Amino acid sequence: MAKITFTAGRVHGFKCPTDKTQTFMWDVTAPGLGLSATPAGKPSYVFQSEFKGKSLRLTIGSPDAWSIPQAQEKAREIQRQIDEGRDPREVKAAITAADVAKRDDSKRMTATVGQAWAVYVAERRPMWGELHRRDHERKASAGGVASARGTRGTGKTQPGPLYPLMALPLRSLDAAIIEAWAAKEGKTRPSSARLAWRLLKVFLGWCAEQPAYAPLMAPKNPAKTTKARESLGKPAAKSDVLQRGQLATWFTNVRLIPNITIAAALQTMLLTGARPGEVIALRWDDVNTQWHGLTIRDKVEGERTIPLTPYVANLLAALPRRNQWVFSSPTSKIGHITEPNAVHSTACTVAGLEGLTLHGLRRSFKSLTEWLDMPAGVVAQIMGHKPSATAEKHYTVRPLELLALHHNKIEAWVLEQAGIAFDPTTAGAGSLRVVA
Repeated sequence: MAKITFTAGRVHGFKCPTDKTQTFMWDVTAPGLGLSATPAGKPSYVFQSEFKGKSLRLTIGSPDAWSIPQAQEKAREIQRQIDEGRDPREVKAAITAADVAKRDDSKRMTATVGQAWAVYVAERRPMWGELHRRDHERKASAGGVASARGTRGTGKTQPGPLYPLMALPLRSLDAAIIEAWAAKEGKTRPSSARLAWRLLKVFLGWCAEQPAYAPLMAPKNPAKTTKARESLGKPAAKSDVLQRGQLATWFTNVRLIPNITIAAALQTMLLTGARPGEVIALRWDDVNTQWHGLTIRDKVEGERTIPLTPYVANLLAALPRRNQWVFSSPTSKIGHITEPNAVHSTACTVAGLEGLTLHGLRRSFKSLTEWLDMPAGVVAQIMGHKPSATAEKHYTVRPLELLALHHNKIEAWVLEQAGIAFDPTTAGAGSLRVVA
């Protein structure tokens, strides 16, 4: 191969003839250093030699990034590696891997809470229910979305309680910062902050178990401090329930709700004792009209099957089948209604039952069964509570048919107290009337 002295003019003027696929120019100063060019590409410095009897060629880089002296020194460095018996390709790969590892370490060391939170939510999401997923999104959201509710008069949603922590470096999130955050949030929105704090504790526990984030974490979970817990206060025991004498007015106003889907959902919540999220997530596949059962997606056991009582079956039969969801909504992005808190609150205000929450309907179911002297295990099984006694856990197995005997009695008694005459044998249009 003919060799010449590399000069700036020769290097920058070097081009590949159009009748060739590739051409080379070799340097006389640094053995093995060459300049390669193709008709379509820009020239680049290369190094060519032999290693253990086999031809070896490496790309050094573009003349735009490497000066001639730099390229010559790089060629000498590669030749020294060969002389020492080291494969330059392996040396280059090791250096590249080390650089990548160094960059990854740097990224991890500077990871923010928000970046780790996004990874956490994406990994855990398949194991969560819809409501739990929304809690994580809302508590860490930046807010600023136009809304009629939760805006404090601004017309836009407020940032979630965890949002102020999202921009902080994960490694800086210590007990003092979390305690200061808890003290501030506990003064303005303690209930929301308590839930956010619980989510934060679990998140930080997850971080401590991940190889990528464990080096950034303190030995003890920084959210688990007495001061943070005390700043957020204790939740007050909820006591909102429907009394027997209030059933008539509640049913009257709920059944007047123009949206029949929401009206049916609210009545189903009361008559099944199911959690609000369990009811609105019902699919048509969960409704078994042959065996009169409802499959509930249970946050405790995964799922449970409860009786499909006659009145509830009548409610569901009247609903439109738009999609897979029983309580569907044509305007909802997720296909079904969300928890109808506002609509229920309005109906309760008209009925003079202010303060009754959706979860209060679940409490009402449990409380109303006391009038019927129902076995505690039956009510717990319908509601999805864990068995509280050894006999219940290991020896009592109630089939759906037996549960239905008790559940149908509960429904019939509640309707009687509400002044609603319902004949299961003639269920359908016109089968319901209010008893004067």
